[in-house]
Amino acid sequence: MNKQSNTSKITLLFIGLIALNFISNKVYKRFDLTQDKRYTLSQPAIDIFDNIDESIIVKVYLDGDFPTEFKRLQIETRQLLEELKSENKNIQFRFINPLDDAEELIAKGLQPSQLSVQENGKVSEIVIFPWATVQTGKKIENVSLLKDTNSQSQDEQLQNSIQNLEYAFANAIHKVTSEKTKKIAVLRGNGELSDVYIADFLRKLGEYYRLAPFTLDSVAKNPTKTLQKLNEFDLTIIAKPTEKFTEEEKYTLDQYIVNGGKTLWMVDQVHAELDSLMTTGESLAYPRDLGLTDLLFSYGVRINADLVEDLYSSKIPLATGNVGNQTQYNQFLWRFFPVAQSANNHPINKHIEPVSLKFTNSIDLLKNDIEKTVLLQSSPLSKIVGTPSIISLNSIRQQVDKESFNKKNIPLGVLLEGEFKSAYSDRVQPFKITNPKKKSEKNQLILIADGDIIANQVTRGQPEKLGVDKWTGQQFGNKEFLLNCVNYLLDDAGLLDIRSKTINLKLLNREKAFEERSFYQFLNVGFPLLMLTFFGLLFNYFRKRKYA
Repeated sequence: MNKQSNTSKITLLFIGLIALNFISNKVYKRFDLTQDKRYTLSQPAIDIFDNIDESIIVKVYLDGDFPTEFKRLQIETRQLLEELKSENKNIQFRFINPLDDAEELIAKGLQPSQLSVQENGKVSEIVIFPWATVQTGKKIENVSLLKDTNSQSQDEQLQNSIQNLEYAFANAIHKVTSEKTKKIAVLRGNGELSDVYIADFLRKLGEYYRLAPFTLDSVAKNPTKTLQKLNEFDLTIIAKPTEKFTEEEKYTLDQYIVNGGKTLWMVDQVHAELDSLMTTGESLAYPRDLGLTDLLFSYGVRINADLVEDLYSSKIPLATGNVGNQTQYNQFLWRFFPVAQSANNHPINKHIEPVSLKFTNSIDLLKNDIEKTVLLQSSPLSKIVGTPSIISLNSIRQQVDKESFNKKNIPLGVLLEGEFKSAYSDRVQPFKITNPKKKSEKNQLILIADGDIIANQVTRGQPEKLGVDKWTGQQFGNKEFLLNCVNYLLDDAGLLDIRSKTINLKLLNREKAFEERSFYQFLNVGFPLLMLTFFGLLFNYFRKRKYA
């Protein structure tokens, strides 16, 4: 009887194991028990990965031995890719030791990073290739795993990099699997920045969208057709116009906005240029009449004809002497070049580096039904300079009166969202169109009171990278910020929502660990041995008492 009972139990157990194994192969479920849900994919990312129906090959060049902190980057990258693979079986990945093909990787643009690593109280230099590639068919996209930042410590850089992993891979996969469908017009005809000064940003935009120049010159002859052509674009970029807009041009832009067109305005309300200042040492800054005040006023904002001076600023190169026949340059803080720090209050400006501005103006936010979000603002140590006024390089040598810098968080860039009322709804229209609209559906526009935010530096006629100062090598968040602006306005696959995700890593305090290493070594090695010895002696003592 007992034998039959045991046989039945073993049989049921065997059948149960087979059933459990079958169910586990059919039903897959992972549980994320972390507080910040770092291993749970964002919904926009899931939407991107679920639509993949072609093979995606991901190569990660993080194989090999790494110091402790960068081992964390390796582990987090592997765990994320495992999550992506579980979401879609078409995503395959493998880790590669970059030292085997270092020269080939450098030729492909995957530059190594040289990092200082502190272990056991010693500082050493290591070279790593923090890169991955995402490929489908002939399309291939490089993914930087180590986010370039101005962080004060490598721990902060590591946290920012891990926090950026999901966005980096989702963005790369989206780029190689999607087709360009949305169109962007780059406005011409009103003295906007020439192509060489916006080349780097347009090159980046061209990876996502279809770009085309658009001029408003034809408004004078055929305004209706010009408006129809402009309405074919999803977004219009206005980059530092210097010539006044006519009423016909303004009405065209106004009707474009109330008909749902998105706009990114980068406008200088004051004429002030560094080139003329460098020539004579001083320059007159005076208001620039673009004729846009009434148009923007109707939307609820006003760019003032002033300059913002900020103690938190970037540097300019100035000649300080000669060594032989060579002119020597030094870098000096120039308070008219504010560096706007992110308030992290919106997906557009979250987790980006400070943005470099030049001769920027203040923005007034007017009361109306439009929702306004300040994206860029000055530091707590800033002030407003009225115009016209003389700007002189001699101010660099003068002692700063910090008490006069008593303005803080002056709006420099703002997002407007809501139903925009036409600026010509209660005015005479410059030209007649069929069914003019007086109010838009819910729409957005972004206004930045600095046209140079999009301008890259130029060396020997060739554009430099936007956001990188060629004199100091300092990196700013201009390109990332503007790309976020465009992505948000065009609601591109919800990628910006992924950037809002925040991960809190518990990083090791290496200095404290080194100072107290003897205690932790004893705690992990010596203490367990002492406890084992103690319980062994205690067991032997009671055993002798029991059986003596």
